[in-house]
Amino acid sequence: VEAPAAAEAEAGAAHAPRWKAHLDFRFVRDNLEEVTRNAQERSAACDPAKVAELYEQWLEASAEVQALQAERNAVAKQMKGKLEDSVRQELIAKGSDIKKQLATLEASLGALQAQLDVEGRKIPNMTHPAVPRGSEEEATATREVVGAQRDFGFAHKTHVELAEALDLVDFEAAAEVSGSKFYYLKNAAALLELALVNYAMAKCAAAGFTLMTTPDLVRDVAVEKCGFQPRMANTQVYSVENSDLCLAGTAEIPLGGVYGDQILDESVLPVKMAAFGHCFRTEAGAAGAATKGLYRVHQFSKVEMFVLATPEQSDALHEELIELEKSMYEELGLHFKVLDMPTGDLGAPAYRKYDVEAWMPGLNRYGEISSASNCTEFQARRLNIRYRPSADAAEAAAADGGKGGKGGKKGGKKKKVPTRFVHTLNATAVAVPRMIICILENFQNEDGSVDVPEALQPFMGGLKKIEAK
Repeated sequence: VEAPAAAEAEAGAAHAPRWKAHLDFRFVRDNLEEVTRNAQERSAACDPAKVAELYEQWLEASAEVQALQAERNAVAKQMKGKLEDSVRQELIAKGSDIKKQLATLEASLGALQAQLDVEGRKIPNMTHPAVPRGSEEEATATREVVGAQRDFGFAHKTHVELAEALDLVDFEAAAEVSGSKFYYLKNAAALLELALVNYAMAKCAAAGFTLMTTPDLVRDVAVEKCGFQPRMANTQVYSVENSDLCLAGTAEIPLGGVYGDQILDESVLPVKMAAFGHCFRTEAGAAGAATKGLYRVHQFSKVEMFVLATPEQSDALHEELIELEKSMYEELGLHFKVLDMPTGDLGAPAYRKYDVEAWMPGLNRYGEISSASNCTEFQARRLNIRYRPSADAAEAAAADGGKGGKGGKKGGKKKKVPTRFVHTLNATAVAVPRMIICILENFQNEDGSVDVPEALQPFMGGLKKIEAK
């Protein structure tokens, strides 16, 4: 294979990724038509054909490097014996020539690897066959509708009108202190945030999740490994100047890093974590009526669920996550629908994603309050989270002659069990501001007061109604 030009090699090295993603380039090459169609259906800016071509070039270059290395080793072995001086000089010259060739080929191979990694990371996850194909407007499929829109019998108010009348939120002071799309929660609304968080954490604990709190600041590589782009134009991520730190847009990111670069025993899977964290988003490009009030803000609190699983477990766990979300929102008395989101609405990591949209009378439409995604091994390949299959380990031990792997194999060496990448899943238990919107708008009374959902009352000190002071 011809080596890239020096300028191209230097450019490749200059843009080489700072971390290794364990991408399956062979899958792309061997399933090029399917991968290309999937990328097109998801409107992904990538070139699978280029990745397949680069992978073939990389394989050829690797083979050339390995052949030269073998030749170098053969020369070195010859040099160890007794040789005529002329023969030794000949071998020294040959070794020097091989060293120069290797340096050139290895530089080219490194540039190819960097280019392959950059292009490969642009390819999105594959898509569940049952996912609707098309844009969000065209193809969103409703899985289930829970409850019904409330018939108020009076002129209902928006959450902004209710919050201001009940002295629950101060947007003006927050705008002065922090800028637009920030807010202060006050009085019963401050209690309501804590109640929602504690309610969701209690539900997650009862469902077997390990409860956690997470850092608000994360390294940009942690953001990238979860499939987000922290430094791109119109990014939703806040970056800290002159630093590799970013403000987390979701607890999914710090939770994803907990088991990074680890190999787990299959027996510990699934690992289920639920974290309370603060979320920070630039909301670049957001505009319209939905940006008023608490619907689209730069900072909010959220309880996020994150799961590591075997490939065989992940589909069932995806259903378990959405059922847990549904049970909470139904217990809170919300009217909502569960949607199977189409290819046009899937982010790069998601294999399948369910959204929950609740009725918001003030907006006179449904608004997203939650989602649950199965990302299969997309994030795990970037985070390098693997597990060692228990069944294979047992079979390997049996093949080695039983306990301890002794006998059966020459020298009593135990067979190495190959690892597999875990599947990752994430789901939102509660995103506080939008839940507050739902509660204020759906539980308002004609006199301007708001009933506290019965399930939250124990977390509100027994408060049953939010009234003007």
